[in-house]
Amino acid sequence: MLDLSTDSHRRFNPLKRDWVLVSPQRTARPWQGQIETLPVANIPAYDPECYMCPGNTRAGGKRNPEYTSTFVFENDFPALNPHASQEKMETRELLVAQGEPGMCRVVCFSPRHDLRMPRLDQKAVRGVVDVLAEQCAELGALPWINYVLPFENSGALMGASNPHPHCQIWANANLPNEPARELAATNEYRRARGSCLLCDYAQLEMQRGERIICENDHFRALVPFWAVWPFEALVISQSHAGGFADLSGDERDALADIQIRLTTRYDNLFQSPFPYSMGYHGAPTDGIAHPGWHFHAHYYPPLLRSATVRKFQVGYELLGTPQRDITPEEAAERLRAVSETHYLDGAAARTGAPKATERKS
Repeated sequence: MLDLSTDSHRRFNPLKRDWVLVSPQRTARPWQGQIETLPVANIPAYDPECYMCPGNTRAGGKRNPEYTSTFVFENDFPALNPHASQEKMETRELLVAQGEPGMCRVVCFSPRHDLRMPRLDQKAVRGVVDVLAEQCAELGALPWINYVLPFENSGALMGASNPHPHCQIWANANLPNEPARELAATNEYRRARGSCLLCDYAQLEMQRGERIICENDHFRALVPFWAVWPFEALVISQSHAGGFADLSGDERDALADIQIRLTTRYDNLFQSPFPYSMGYHGAPTDGIAHPGWHFHAHYYPPLLRSATVRKFQVGYELLGTPQRDITPEEAAERLRAVSETHYLDGAAARTGAPKATERKS
């Protein structure tokens, strides 16, 4: 019989409708690659050179207000232009391009330059959730915007050049690739079974329990069965919500709670600021009902064996199929084993964390 903990095998991702190769036997191999030292910076509460701190002037010349909670501004160097043409060009179905208008905004979580998500209190994170809900509603109401994607890159390893706690919101005229694939998968599942893919999946995970990281009354964080990233997580609303607009006040509180708890566990796993990219996937804002869509968030952290060993997609993963060594079950077990008290606040549990000789920090 297939042993998922020792045998190489592939797992199906029903949201993307593709496969990931899992090779648990490879965790025994020695690491002979490059070891990097992550600098531990003494980050100040206010940085006069930071373009996101209150009262400072940004690159485009605009000055930030002396904000005391959250702050939203139009990205000074946006990847999407609201005035871009939507014209399409095509030559023999081989050379195809289409204009992509859109809008890009930045949301500062706090006036404090030194507080990442796991170091903010629940009231502050609830404020971030409320702002994201407002922004998604405002941008999604524009007739030419059909998808709104809030996402956060945390840490320099994930391309965040500024440590000030913030996220971005990109609003597109067309559905981005990943939400488009998820929409097709959830619609097909609903047509075939008459139910919601993620509702059914969350129920299965609750029954088995082996990949659950943490949960509260309204949200559940788990390592998905088909995870590709070493400590990937999926945060799923327990009610069948389509997006921020469908969340009650209690559910927004619960979303803030689960984010703090999950990101604290990330930091505690390696006793260092844990880099990740995350994003919220809500229903499209195209004016069409999407009853099969289920609100969720993806967390993709790159760290593999230590606070310095990263996981890149190379070789077979680029040319064949994404592959991982640590099974989702092991990743969930290690995340469950660490405390939800942040390691900087005292005696966070070290059970399941890498040995000091592995961390090389």
